Amino acid sequence: MKRSLHDLIADGVVGGVLAGLVVAVWFLVVDSLAGRPFHTPAALASALTRQAVGPPTFRLVAAYSVVHFGVFAVLGVAMAGTIAALRTPPRLLFGVLFGLVAQELAFYAGLLLSDASRLAVVPWPHVVAANVLSGFVLMGYLHRAARDQDPFGLGALKGHPLLTQGLVTGLIGAGVVALWFFTLDLAAGHPFRTPTTLGAALLFGASNVAAIDMNFGLVAAYSVVHVAAFVVAGALFVAVAEQIERTPALVLLAAMAMIVLDAVVSAALALGAQWVLGTLGVWSVLVANVLAVCAMGWYVWATHPLLRRRLREEVQVHV
Repeated sequence: MKRSLHDLIADGVVGGVLAGLVVAVWFLVVDSLAGRPFHTPAALASALTRQAVGPPTFRLVAAYSVVHFGVFAVLGVAMAGTIAALRTPPRLLFGVLFGLVAQELAFYAGLLLSDASRLAVVPWPHVVAANVLSGFVLMGYLHRAARDQDPFGLGALKGHPLLTQGLVTGLIGAGVVALWFFTLDLAAGHPFRTPTTLGAALLFGASNVAAIDMNFGLVAAYSVVHVAAFVVAGALFVAVAEQIERTPALVLLAAMAMIVLDAVVSAALALGAQWVLGTLGVWSVLVANVLAVCAMGWYVWATHPLLRRRLREEVQVHV
């Protein structure tokens, strides 16, 4: 049923405001964990008005909140209109695109117009995570408002076995790495040191071990990033495996790609936070990666009988 323009605008505004609320709550939690509540809206308000960043005040936070929710309302209407024009139901993938494209462009364009030197006023991992979460919320609301009967969220995975298997594969890899470093940390007498160190460096920009304040918030924040990264890797892992089922000759290329990817991850960690790599130990990181690849490879091997058969056929032919 075709919906009226008034309904589209109303749904877009409400969905956009809800998405903006998710971002606001995210940064309130992040700021509170860092011991400086409302720092982010105050810093962004200062950046937009070309003022020096100072302590948060009610006026700064309130002024930025009005702009914040206004922009999200406009983005929500634009997204609702786009989905209606494409005649496609709301999906989680659109939420990712909304967060990584529309919101990122709006956020950094605003900072660029105010003062390009203030682009680092908010760490980019926080921006990406908050935007993607808000995109999911917006799509969820639009899906509900449209009274779409198709499954949404995890229920939609039933029609996408690749994503389902990628999710499980990634969770296995994430669990193996987490268990490996938890064992090492426990043996060293410093439980959860690794996720705390990585969270402090990659999410909050800590420059040395002394700057780390051990707390559950850091562990939880990094765990979310850790699992999300492995879920993406798991989906790619399964996609490559299914491609090898069709073209077994690609197995060598896939193995080389995994080696290169592991080297890229280690190099990125070394360049982004070299002291972290020294703290964790190069060999412990390499072993963790190898264990994760082996565990994920075992799961893919066990759940893809065609892959086993095709590779064995190739071996028989060459012998």
